[in-house]
Amino acid sequence: MDAEAISRVLAGERDAYREVMERHFHAVHRIAFRITGNEGDAEEATQEAFVRAYDSLGSFRQDAAFATWIARIAMNTSINLVRRRRRDLLHDAPRIADEFGGKDSQAERTVQVADGAAGPERMLLEREAAAMRERAMAELTEMERTAFTLRHVEEISIAEIAEALEIAPNAAKQAVFRAVSKLRRALKPVASVAGGVR
Repeated sequence: MDAEAISRVLAGERDAYREVMERHFHAVHRIAFRITGNEGDAEEATQEAFVRAYDSLGSFRQDAAFATWIARIAMNTSINLVRRRRRDLLHDAPRIADEFGGKDSQAERTVQVADGAAGPERMLLEREAAAMRERAMAELTEMERTAFTLRHVEEISIAEIAEALEIAPNAAKQAVFRAVSKLRRALKPVASVAGGVR
């Protein structure tokens, strides 16, 4: 299906690329969102990925899966965008945790929601847990975050992750392992508090 549409694009039928985009848009957007962490950047990375893929379509090996190829482009585009955003201090938005007063009040917030008996307390606990997950993901390297997302969120095989990231399968496996270990350590307080309120 993809091969036929791509052949038509390469033959000069540019509208055929729309079929390819529609077929893979949601998967590419999902990858971009998992890596960038917000809708605006995910949209930008998705569009850029499809433009890059179109411009490089002549170098696409027809014997390979287009889905894997566009996923690799989407990952690289998203990672590059994240790096650009980090260099652009004006773009940095306050994290959810900052609305509560930053790291200094973390212990105080934990005490306030420790009983978790009432609805508002549970909502605040869940919001804090989401903020902690966000901070924990931000502490991972781009490679770790991408490998973790692809393996445990997108459920992509280690072999495909290695191919997409252009690294050895063992390196991909190690990146996933490091990410899981770091996230477990960072989110241990969330697990213990959540276990106490169930």
